[in-house]
Amino acid sequence: MPSPYKRILLKLSGEALMGTQNYGIDLAVIDTIASEIKEIHGHGIQIAIVIGGGNIFRGLSSAAKGMERASADYMGMLATALNALALQNILENKDVPTRVQSAIEMRELAEPYIRRRAVRHLEKGRVVIFAAGTGNPFFTTDTAAALRSMEIGAQVIMKATKVDGVYSADPVKDPSAVKYDRLSYLDVLQKNLRVMDATAISLCMDNNMPIIVFNLNVPGNIRRIVSGEPLGTMVSGR
Repeated sequence: MPSPYKRILLKLSGEALMGTQNYGIDLAVIDTIASEIKEIHGHGIQIAIVIGGGNIFRGLSSAAKGMERASADYMGMLATALNALALQNILENKDVPTRVQSAIEMRELAEPYIRRRAVRHLEKGRVVIFAAGTGNPFFTTDTAAALRSMEIGAQVIMKATKVDGVYSADPVKDPSAVKYDRLSYLDVLQKNLRVMDATAISLCMDNNMPIIVFNLNVPGNIRRIVSGEPLGTMVSGR
């Protein structure tokens, strides 16, 4: 499979792992995601993954209810580690070599995040899953995805969502919402579009890191994007 990308960073939200459940991990959904990752891994694409934890714990919403923000964010980071270990287990059951690196030290479960080691794993054909965000409160896993993508030299961030791109409004609530095929970083910031948080978008803009927002629920979409098919919404410097 010819591809314009050699190394990608896939951003998975915790909510993407819930399936139709209201909470937790749907192993059938993770199995489907893992099968798609295995397919592109088999074509020699180097894959890093940043995973969220919103299916288990949301730091920001808990802070809004009175919990100290820093403590809530640390709890959210631990939730990302649970998701990372679940995805690692299913990938390895499919014979895909995988390493989890955590920004918070938990040696019995995951390697500490070391940039050079992560790059070496990718070069050796291992999928690397980054857990615990940036390791700092007040930063989202979107910001972690932007940061890690630059540190490892990824060529693109593929942000998996439940819709087929970026819209002018919520397409579920507003039938007149318009889908964008391409956006600039400034478009996203000025129009306050919910692609990623402003910190992540600014970081991508400063380093010219393209972002592709796509629908994870359509089978084969990861392969289609990696093969160069124009899907979803591309955010770049234009």
